[in-house]
Amino acid sequence: MSQIVCAGHVNWDVTLQVDTLPPPDGEAAVERRFQAGGGSASNTAAVLAGLDCRPLLLGSVGSNETGELVRRELEQAGVDCTYLIQVAGDTTVKYLVVDGDGQVMVLSSEGVNEAFDATDIPAKTVAESSHLHLTGQEPETAEKLIERAHEQDISVSFDPGRRVDSRAYGPSISAVDTVFLNAREMAVAREKGVLRSGQCIVTKRGGDGAALYQDGETISHPGFSVDVIDTTGAGDAFAGGFLAARDAGFSLDEALAVGNACGAIAVQSVGARTTLSWERVAEYVENSL
Repeated sequence: MSQIVCAGHVNWDVTLQVDTLPPPDGEAAVERRFQAGGGSASNTAAVLAGLDCRPLLLGSVGSNETGELVRRELEQAGVDCTYLIQVAGDTTVKYLVVDGDGQVMVLSSEGVNEAFDATDIPAKTVAESSHLHLTGQEPETAEKLIERAHEQDISVSFDPGRRVDSRAYGPSISAVDTVFLNAREMAVAREKGVLRSGQCIVTKRGGDGAALYQDGETISHPGFSVDVIDTTGAGDAFAGGFLAARDAGFSLDEALAVGNACGAIAVQSVGARTTLSWERVAEYVENSL
């Protein structure tokens, strides 16, 4: 099993399932309330753990009870939390409002999910890893982590998320080997001119599957038809599946299929965390290639 470092947000999610997302000055009925760990880095790490990788998480939580809950949940999932630091302050909480079609509205509280630094993980630990995967974090931290990985000839991927248009992620996006983007984020990255030739650019298309662009070649996979309950964390599950497949020696075509299978599994349950295994993935992938 390879060790993959996941660096970025570690949160606590409070999910409210509603009948419909209300308009301004409107009202909706809460049908279910659910709480669990979230955050792109920890979501991806949990998927990697289920797919026989050895994920090591770099992030930060508060020194409160919620921070302890997050750590305990991740360790039970098989994630190495040695470098999940606890700092004074509150663990970041995300309030997720999910409608009947699985679409999500996100409300964020202030928290300490970007209190970690690149130097919180030893260079030796990075050197012993097979890959570094970045999610949302301070742009300067991302740049330092990429530099440290490159010094050790470690491959790097980046899933910048919805804030790609408001944060100075350009240098980091240009510097990594693989970029994960949805359609909107792809348009922003192209407009900013931060994508470069030779990169593996993976576009997540939700229910329409995913596509990959590299050196003028396009590979696509149509995805899987499933009943959608909650799309929270589906992109993180996709990234985790793709990275685990590549780490296991799968082709790019196969990795896209595995990523889509993980995303399809993720949207069929409430919450950002998804319990995965190669057996569950195989139920989807075996007949799609």
